[in-house]
Amino acid sequence: MKNGPTENPPSTADTATNGDAAACPLPQPPDLSGIAVVALHPQPPLADYLAAMQLARAEAQTRLGECMLLSWYDRDRDFEAPQHVSECHQASAVPGYVDYAVHRGAQLMIDIESGRFVFFYRPVDF
Repeated sequence: MKNGPTENPPSTADTATNGDAAACPLPQPPDLSGIAVVALHPQPPLADYLAAMQLARAEAQTRLGECMLLSWYDRDRDFEAPQHVSECHQASAVPGYVDYAVHRGAQLMIDIESGRFVFFYRPVDF
C-alpha cells in the first residue's frame, strides 16, 4: 500500500530541507519590560541572605513605597521562593521565580551582587 501507514515516514533531514516541519523556538530570556531593574553592588559583599533581604526591602520601599515581595533567589544556597517554581522550568531560559514574579505584576527587580541575590517586588494597591 503506497503512502499508507506502513510506509516509513520521511526522515528529519527530509522535513528540514523541504520545510514541512515547524521548528521549535529557542528558549528566550525573560521579558522584563515594565520592570525596573536595580543592580546593587555593596562593598564589602554582603554576609548572607538576611543582609541582602534587608538591603532589598529598604531599596524597594524607597522606590515603591508600601510593597510586597513576590519572589526571590539566593544563589549561595540555591534556594528560591516560592518553593519549587523552577521545577517546570528546568529546560527553560526563564527561572521559575522570575516567571512567577513577571506574571504577578512585578514592577521592581533588585539584583544584588550580579545575581547572587535577586528580589522581585510590586507595590501594594489599596
